[in-house]
Amino acid sequence: MSPTPRKSVLVTLLALVAMLGLAACGGSTEKGADNPYGLIKPGQLRVASLGDAKPYTFTDANGEFTGFDVELFRDVAKRMGVSDVVFTGQDFSAILPAVANGQFDAGVAAIGITDARKKTVDFSIGYLAGYLTVITKKDSGITSADGLAGKRLGVVQGTLQEAYAVKNFPKANLVRFPDNNAAISALNRGSVDAHFLDYEAAKSYITQFGLVSAADIPSFDAPAGFAIKKGNSALKAALDKALVAAMEDGTWKRLYEKWFPGSPMPKQYLPGGDHTGTPVAGK
Repeated sequence: MSPTPRKSVLVTLLALVAMLGLAACGGSTEKGADNPYGLIKPGQLRVASLGDAKPYTFTDANGEFTGFDVELFRDVAKRMGVSDVVFTGQDFSAILPAVANGQFDAGVAAIGITDARKKTVDFSIGYLAGYLTVITKKDSGITSADGLAGKRLGVVQGTLQEAYAVKNFPKANLVRFPDNNAAISALNRGSVDAHFLDYEAAKSYITQFGLVSAADIPSFDAPAGFAIKKGNSALKAALDKALVAAMEDGTWKRLYEKWFPGSPMPKQYLPGGDHTGTPVAGK
């Protein structure tokens, strides 16, 4: 039986409304003249980050995100023509899944580029490489990585430190935490014997709590990169181009000297360096 003309018009209108609704929901992530990078919201970069990882990403007294990675990313975004950058704090282990499923346009938190992580997300070129550090109390008796055997070693879940510890400290008893602050609290309480974290972040905790470094370990095999959803080639190309420009005009060097005073400086990221090659330590 054929529908009446009124019913046919109603069906057509309902179908049109449904199509418009779908377009409104999904249009913001489509690439086009007003959204060349396929962002969740055209003209805005939504970034998953960390609020307690000095000097990379952290929140200041006013609750605003700052740090080396934050300032560098804002500079890169500006070069891309995007001035609206919104940072949101996450547990480290949640950042890459949130980027992969489209909740954020990028993950910015000194995230090391590894083959395992590249199965989930894509990365910009590397922009940072450094050291890993074991910190402990002065009276712990731990004076080197060899002293970790049988000890409770804190690591932040999902980090390079966790992966490194699993591989290289097999006799240590790993205790996983959502962030460095929780691990340091456990160290100060005596719940763990040491904590394994990034060299730069360790410096502030050592000063703040009177802790000591038991081992500083070079880690140049997995430089940090900006994480983005897989397949967004336009965003990756724009990030890479802007990062190279920031390295070539000295912006990267200026920010590094500001946030990591006195620390070894990888020559790869300086003007004239091989910006896509293996980092080389320098001063």
